[in-house]
Amino acid sequence: MTELPDSRIGGSRHPDSPPDWWIYRGTGRPLHDVRLADRLPGPPPWRTFRGATLPERDAVPPDDGEAERKLGTELSYSARDVDQHEVDMVNAALYLRRPLLVTGRPGSGKSSLAYRISRELGLGRVLRWAITSQTTFKSGLYDYDAIGRVQATAARKELARADTGAEAPTEIPIGEFVRLGELGTAFLPRRLPRVLLVDELDKSESDLPHDLLGLFEDGEFVIPELARDARRSTSAEVFTADPGYTAGIDHGRVRCSAFPIVVITSNGEREFPPAFLRRCLRLETREPDADQLAAMVAAHALDPASDQAGLIEDFVTRSAAVGGLPADKLLDAIFLATSGAYRPEDESWSRLVDALWRQLNQQVP
Repeated sequence: MTELPDSRIGGSRHPDSPPDWWIYRGTGRPLHDVRLADRLPGPPPWRTFRGATLPERDAVPPDDGEAERKLGTELSYSARDVDQHEVDMVNAALYLRRPLLVTGRPGSGKSSLAYRISRELGLGRVLRWAITSQTTFKSGLYDYDAIGRVQATAARKELARADTGAEAPTEIPIGEFVRLGELGTAFLPRRLPRVLLVDELDKSESDLPHDLLGLFEDGEFVIPELARDARRSTSAEVFTADPGYTAGIDHGRVRCSAFPIVVITSNGEREFPPAFLRRCLRLETREPDADQLAAMVAAHALDPASDQAGLIEDFVTRSAAVGGLPADKLLDAIFLATSGAYRPEDESWSRLVDALWRQLNQQVP
């Protein structure tokens, strides 16, 4: 495996030329001159996953529009706007096949990183697993509708008796009632990795990070319902978290070939177990500067060069004064200012901006 040169780790802005070992460059621009399969070296021996048989049709579902909502439609984010430390850590995660734990305040662009990686490397639709206090490890892997199977089997038998007077010859395949979750779908065997966004893990119950350890180390999991049914049928076709897509599973075991690019976000609301942190690479997001904010505004087809250009500088100043504001609040203000609904000279404009940029934890009077 190619070593990661220490001399190139660190720094906050893009160097004059990207380091040779970089695959991901941080702009979110599709790399038409780079194929990930050609550039990405093999994994370390301790992160090699044999996987199951690769599917004949290894098509990656295209982006469903979520990347455009997160990143914008205009590819105006240039090399000079990227955070070099962030790009270093993403590339290290690519090389080492390790999850990337991204921490920072709410609204600092943590989840957008997953969409930028996927767009740039051409890895298709991001699998976003949104975590709540009710989320379980199993729900991320798969769901089995046992009641639906019983009801469907009973209805089929009843219909067969009504038509022919005989019992239905076979049961409905069990795979018809199994749907992989975002986590489970990410570990299906593929030639190239999927991008998995585990969003706001700090909202989970305490056991979930522990449960993830085995999956991140082994790269596989078993669906007991399919494993038991394997005595009758060794292969099952199941639904995935990608709408309209199915996958074949042999002997009830899902085994990855290419370890997914896992981006785990946290707002810092809780500490994670040391064993979990040891298996992740860690990245703390930084506050965007005026140039990066201008690039973000332009990416969403808004015009910061109009008579509202001062809003960006005002936002940077206000954000620093209150300990950080979500970047999407700047987009809200720019959109209103350029929509024709408000103008800076309007008496109500300053009150509106104050309301839009109110600190998240500030009490409303």
